[in-house]
Amino acid sequence: MTSPEPQSPAPQPSEPESRDRVFRSVPAIAGGVMLLGIAAWIGIDAVINGGGRTPWLALAVLLLVVPLVVAFTLRPAVYAGNDRLRIRNPWRVIVVPWGQVASLRSAYSNEVLTASGAKYQLWAVPVSLRARKRAARREMRATAQARRQMGQDGGRGGASGTRSGLGGGFEAGPVSDGPVRAETDRIMDDLRALHEDRREAASAQGEVTVRWAYEVMGPALAGAVLVLILVAVG
Repeated sequence: MTSPEPQSPAPQPSEPESRDRVFRSVPAIAGGVMLLGIAAWIGIDAVINGGGRTPWLALAVLLLVVPLVVAFTLRPAVYAGNDRLRIRNPWRVIVVPWGQVASLRSAYSNEVLTASGAKYQLWAVPVSLRARKRAARREMRATAQARRQMGQDGGRGGASGTRSGLGGGFEAGPVSDGPVRAETDRIMDDLRALHEDRREAASAQGEVTVRWAYEVMGPALAGAVLVLILVAVG
C-alpha cells in the first residue's frame, strides 16, 4: 500500500489591489461640455452655410479649439492609488510614487512637491477661495452654536452635558465632527493621509515619470498652423 504523495500547500490568495480614487473638477467638466457644444454649433453652422474659405477656416479653428478645451476642462484628473499618485494635467501625465512625495501643499493652488524638489500642480483639484470662506463662516456659526448649547446645558444642570438615566451623572453633549473644510481641502487631507500611510511601503518606491500629452498638443498645433495659413492666404 503506497502512501499518498504530500500535497503542496494551496497558494494564498493575493491581496486584491484597491482601485485608484479619481478626483476631477465637476464645474470644469460642465464648463467644458458647454464650450464644446457652443464651438460645435458655431463651427458646423459655418461649415454648412459659409462661403469661400469660411468652411475651411471653421474646421481649422475647431481643430485648434477643441483640443484646448478638452485639455483644460475634461482632461485633468488625479488618480490616487496605494503605490503612486498619477496626475493628468492639460499637457502632461506625471506619475509620482508615494515614496518620492515630499509634501502636498495648498495655497492658491494645490501642488505636490517631490523629494528632488520638483513641483507639480493638481489641475483637477483647484483651490476655491470662495469655498474656503464659506467653510470658515459655517465653522464660526457651528462653534457659536455649540458654545450657546453648552451654556444652556450648563445653566440647567450645573455642568455642560445632559443628565444620564441612572445615577444622576452627566454625559458629554454633542460635539462637532471636526472643523468645516472646503471640498478641495478635504481632498488634500485625504491625499496627505494616504501619503503618510503608504510612503514607507516597498511597492510605493520608484522614480517620478513625466509624459507629454502629444495626443493633445499635436492636433492643437496643427489647427494653429492651418489657421495661420488660411488667414495669411485669405
